[in-house]
This record gives sequence, C-alpha cells and structure tokens, in this order.
Amino acid sequence: MPTNQTAAVINDIHDIKPPMEISEGLAWLWWTLGALLVLFLLWLVWRHFQQHDKPVNLPPPIPAHVRARQKLAEALALLSQPKPFCILVSDTVRFYLEERFNFRAPERTTEEFLRELQNTNLLGGEQKESLGRFLESCDLVKFAKYEPGESELVDLHHSALKLVEETEPESSTNGADRETEEVK
Repeated sequence: MPTNQTAAVINDIHDIKPPMEISEGLAWLWWTLGALLVLFLLWLVWRHFQQHDKPVNLPPPIPAHVRARQKLAEALALLSQPKPFCILVSDTVRFYLEERFNFRAPERTTEEFLRELQNTNLLGGEQKESLGRFLESCDLVKFAKYEPGESELVDLHHSALKLVEETEPESSTNGADRETEEVK
C-alpha cells in the first residue's frame, strides 16, 4: 500500500494542459488602426462643424437699378435682332419693377400688370403712361411679329433706361453705385 505521501503525489498529477494559443502579433496593429480611424473620423466631424460656425462673408447684393442698367447695356448687343432685344429689355424692366417696388410683374400679362399698376402710387402718371407704351411696343415685337427699325429699338431702350433712372432710390451712395457699374 502506498503511503500517505505517495498518495498525495499521485493525486497531484494532472493531465497535460491543452496547447496555449500564441497570437500572431498583428492583433495590436488592427486595434491601433481602428482607434486611429475613429480619431480621424471624429476630427473630420469636429472640423466640419467648426467650418460651419464661421460667418460667411457674402458680397453685398447688387442694387436693382444697377443690375437693370447692366442688363439694358447688354441688350444693346441685340439691336440687330428685334425679338430677343425686346424680350430682354421688357423682362429687365419687369424684373426691375418687381425687385425695386416689390410689385409682381414678370408673371402677369401686360394688361394685368398695367391695370394693377394704375391702382398703385408706385409710379407717377406720366411714368405709368410711358411704361404702358413701352410694354405694348415690346409686345408687338414679341407676339405680333412686328419688325421695328433700329431707331425704334433705340427709343425703346432709352425709355426703359429713363424709367430705371427716374425710379432708382435716392441715396448718398448713388455716385458709388454708378462707379460700381462703370467698373464692371
């Protein structure tokens, strides 16, 4: 019979442990790359929000009368083409009146526009009559296939320019607006 001490040694013997898994050594690399990717994405989000918080410096809007004068100057290049010339000149005047007086002009027919204009005090009586003649002359060219001479087109241009000049806002920057227009 075995002694007490040998019995303890026999009971102390265990089976072989299973093999230990040895890492390849690249797991730390994947964890590091993942952490760097997360940090990079967080930086991009932070930067995105930082850029949106900066005030955007927009150029000052071009006044309606300056823009109208520019368009009318561009229209002179179309004097040899009556229909495109009249379309550009009449649209310029309509958009100018809408922007300057907040009066819905471009979407209306000439008759609707003139009827509603008569009920306002946006323009003087002579200006309303002149505008009516101007728009009717443009409509003849645009819709009735009337072919005016160059002198008639120049007169239309002058009446459009006169309306813009008469209705432009009175301000101390009037001279500056004209200088801005000349520079462009």
